[in-house]
Amino acid sequence: MIDQHPARKERVYLTGFMGSGKSTIGPILANTIGYDFIDVDRSVETSMGKTVNQIFREHGEEHFRVLERTLIAQMSTRPHIVVSLGGGTIADPENFGVIRATGILVYLKTTPEQLFRRLHHKSDRPVLRTEEGEQLPEGELRARILDLYKRREPLYAKADIVVHTDEVKVGKTVDLIVRKLSHFIE
Repeated sequence: MIDQHPARKERVYLTGFMGSGKSTIGPILANTIGYDFIDVDRSVETSMGKTVNQIFREHGEEHFRVLERTLIAQMSTRPHIVVSLGGGTIADPENFGVIRATGILVYLKTTPEQLFRRLHHKSDRPVLRTEEGEQLPEGELRARILDLYKRREPLYAKADIVVHTDEVKVGKTVDLIVRKLSHFIE
């Protein structure tokens, strides 16, 4: 059952696996509906003066998750905002609870094969690298994506809105999200 608490319509959270299009779609969606936009990963990077890779390498994933949790708590009170979450943000039960209570969760669903195509040359995804920060060989990268996908998919699937992004142009995806959001924010 969807909670129709009026304050939820003040915030739209985009979730999905890394490479699903959250950072690309988020600012366009925000502009379309007249909301502000924030990308959680970019905001953490700005506050630390380091990339997510550097934060993971120098301080560890748990430190990054604490920074992320703090930012989510802050964003949960801002009105009229679209928030692009990191791929693992909702895996934290505290984040998930805050997000579900304070906004509309939109899942940008992408198949593992499409994710591999989008991510296999990316070097800025720390969870897709070795502990030494090196690029994973193709077979290991596929296995890592599939493992993370299987663990995160049940959480993503709890979203209020699910939009498939495989082979769909950004504009069409935004239009579909806006149509589906109209049931929540009007």
